[in-house]
Parts: sequence; C-alpha cells; structure tokens
Amino acid sequence: MRWKRVLFSGLGIGLICSLSVHAKTTPVLPVQDKPIRTIVIDAGHGGNDVGARGKYSYEKDIALDVALKLGKIIEDAMPDVKVVYTRKTDRFDDVRKKAAIANEAQGDLFISIHCNAAAALSRVTGYKNVTRRNSKGKKYTRRVPIYKKIPNPAKGTETYIWATTKNNAKTESLRNSSVIVLDANSEETQQLMDTNDPETIIMLNTLRNVFFDQSLRLSGLVEDEFTKAGRISRGARQRNEKGILVLHATAMPSVLVELGFISNPEEEEYLNSASGQNEMAQCIYRAVKRYKDELEKVYNTVHSSATRTNTPAETPVTPARQNIPASVSVQSDNAPVADAKAVYYKVQLMTTEKVYARGNELFAKLDGTIDREEVKQGGKKLNKYTWGNFRTEAEALSAVYKAKQSGFKDAFVVAYQNGERIEQ
Repeated sequence: MRWKRVLFSGLGIGLICSLSVHAKTTPVLPVQDKPIRTIVIDAGHGGNDVGARGKYSYEKDIALDVALKLGKIIEDAMPDVKVVYTRKTDRFDDVRKKAAIANEAQGDLFISIHCNAAAALSRVTGYKNVTRRNSKGKKYTRRVPIYKKIPNPAKGTETYIWATTKNNAKTESLRNSSVIVLDANSEETQQLMDTNDPETIIMLNTLRNVFFDQSLRLSGLVEDEFTKAGRISRGARQRNEKGILVLHATAMPSVLVELGFISNPEEEEYLNSASGQNEMAQCIYRAVKRYKDELEKVYNTVHSSATRTNTPAETPVTPARQNIPASVSVQSDNAPVADAKAVYYKVQLMTTEKVYARGNELFAKLDGTIDREEVKQGGKKLNKYTWGNFRTEAEALSAVYKAKQSGFKDAFVVAYQNGERIEQ
C-alpha cells in the first residue's frame, strides 16, 4: 500500500507509527519495498503561457530543458524509479491538469521546475526642460528627470513548498485522491475507507504533515546542492502566493524549484547554456538521491522493527486488573502489547462508583476489551473503565473519537507500562 510506504519512510518516525492502527484494520495487501517508486517532474508553463521573460528567452523553454535533463539523469541512475512528466513538449496544460497527472500516476514525489524574474529598475540618467500649460493656458517650463530602465540585479535560486495556510487545501487533495493515495483498489478496502470518518480525516492530516516534513527536507537539500555548485541560494521557504496550486493540489510531497532570475542578464545566459542546465539538473538529482537514500534508510530500519514488533508473542501480557470483555469480539487493533516494558495506551471512558456487569450494553458499540480498575479517592471506592490496548498515543487519540460517538463524552487517553498507569 502506497501510504504505508510513505509513512514508514517518513522523516518523522513518530508520525509513521501513529497510523499503524490503520495498517492493522485494513485488508492485508503487499507492502512495497521502496519508499520512492515514481517521481513526477513538471516543467512549468508551456505553450501560449511563456512564464517569465528574459531579454531573449522564456521561462517555459528553460524549465522544459532542465526538466527533461533531470528526468534522463534519474532514469539512468535510478532504474528502480519511474519518471513521469507533466509535459515533454511545448504545450500548455492547466495547473489542475498537471496535478491530476501527478495524482493519477500515484507519484511519491513531485518536482516543479520554474525560473524567477524581477521587474526592471528605473534609474535617473539626467534632466530635461519640459514646457507645459497650466489650467489658464499660460506656458511654464519645468525640469524633469530622464529615466532609463535597467535590469534588476536580483539573482539566486529558491525552492518552495506549500505554506501552512494551505494545509487544508493539501488535506482536501489527499481526501479527493484517497483511493489513489491509499491504493484502495479492492471493494473491501474502499468500504472501510470513509473519507468523512474522523479516523480517516486524522489519518489524512497526519499523512499531510509527513508530506510537509518530507517536502521541507527535500527543499533544503536542493538549496544545499545549489550552494555547493556555487550558486547563490535565496533559501527554502513556504509559498502562499497565487500560482502554486500544484504544490497543494498534488497528493504527495512536492517542491517548486526556481532555477534563477532570467531577468538578470548574467543568470539568463547561464540558464540558457547547456552547461548551466546540466549543472542545475545534476544539483536537483543529487538532492533527490540524498532524499531517497535517507528515506530508504529510515524505511528499512522502521520496517524491520515493525516486522519484529508485529510478531505474535508466545505469552501475551495480562493486565493486573479485572477484565470485563465487551459483548463484541476483540479486534486485532486492540490486541495486548507484546513487550511488557513498552509503553502502551488506553482510552479511559469514565470514572464511576457503579460496577458494570460483563457484557453490559453500555460498551456494546466498542470493539475490543474493556478493563475496570478500582481506585480509592476521597474515601470512596471508584471504578475507572478503560478501553483497548494501543501501541501509540495517536492510535488511542483516533479511538477517542469513536468512544465519544458511543456516548462517552469525557473519554481521554491514558498511558501504561508494565501494567501500571503512568501519571502524566
């Protein structure tokens, strides 16, 4: 499943683990052995949309040349990676179509190639006398400056990711592409995946956060490689301006690379040269390789660890409290934690003086194990009822929504270790 690949390989390991509850409740599908299998390369603009203009060249042409060179380098150096182009010729596609191409290709990474431009500056080169007439028709002479347009000296590279103000738009893209993102090709999986369900929304938000972290990491690597090559880096940054829809409309990590300012004569010449284009493509490739290597290293470590963790223990841990099984069968996502020393989580449903009998209908809507723990408080004997055994706090937080929907309005997460509650 593609989303499992992405999460297991994410730089935020905590976020990866937080979604393992979904991996255990969805049908068992083969897990891909590579975190990056498809890279989508977008050459900005095209056709009648020329983009930024230099003295003699257009952004659309430079972007296409570098995009094709980058794709060829990746194809030659990474035979295990499929490269998809949003365009390979001088044609115009709406940005929504470009995002759709990337999403339909189930890309694991989206790289959009662009060039920057800055408005020309005006400089006073002298003065001249101008004769005019006032409102009464009387002539008068006025000395006015003579201006000359000069190229803006702005130069350097920039790499953008979507701004956090666009997080909702990114989540919506994931939601609209959820069948693609989750590889939910079977009817059973699609039935389980309700995009209006709070747990699914939590999963998509977590996935978005992972994509943000990965995009931020790649943008920094790209700028680092540009700096090593002697280019002036203006930094990796978030972008909230109009025209970057492809960053938040693509259901994958995404960056937009500004190769330089074609409004600067020096940079325009560099970006139109074969050596300059090759160098820029090589820089981006090296950043992608570093990014890919990092993800694979983390993925292999976490995946092997997850495999060991998911191996059934010979002797399950039995909590040192009275166990009151719910009237429904126990699901795998609420199985006891195998490692006795590991911290695990439960959802506390309520605290009451009442003792509820086995199979009470109060817990009928909850799939899993209900535990009762006796405590003394203010001279009274109270009963704390908890639900489930979750490996991560994020899993338990997801379960809190279901508990509240089932009538336990004050439900919250509690942590345990060695069968004892950890006071937080």
